[in-house]
Amino acid sequence: MRILVDADACPVKDEIYKVAWRHEVPVTIVSNSHFRVPVHPLIDRVVVSDGFDAADDWIAEAADPRAIVVTADILLADRALKAGATVLAPTGKPFTAASIGGAIATRAIMADLRAGGDIVGGPAPFAKTDRSRFLSALDAALVRLKRG
Repeated sequence: MRILVDADACPVKDEIYKVAWRHEVPVTIVSNSHFRVPVHPLIDRVVVSDGFDAADDWIAEAADPRAIVVTADILLADRALKAGATVLAPTGKPFTAASIGGAIATRAIMADLRAGGDIVGGPAPFAKTDRSRFLSALDAALVRLKRG
């Protein structure tokens, strides 16, 4: 088991470390740039090139049924789900085979509206409840994977 983190804009890295240490599960932080990560035997950092989708490509290739992928990127979530991984958004919302199609369609509609000049709001600001929901979701996902 391991946790793969799309880390460049991830607001819950500290929470991931705490849960991973408690469950003794390795974490791979994947980013396009260097930033501090705890020095710990369970934490690994992978810095990819700044090429378009380089971090997503690395994570998608590493994802498998024993991985939990943490990302807000809907297209990466789709690729990870196809690899059999469990996928969580930083808000704690799980991406599933049943929900990913609707999420991709909504993403496409919003992109079309923005491209057409329509002003549309972005996601809600990250809240304390999101952090709490994420902690619960990550813990539950790890427990499910441990049980097999």
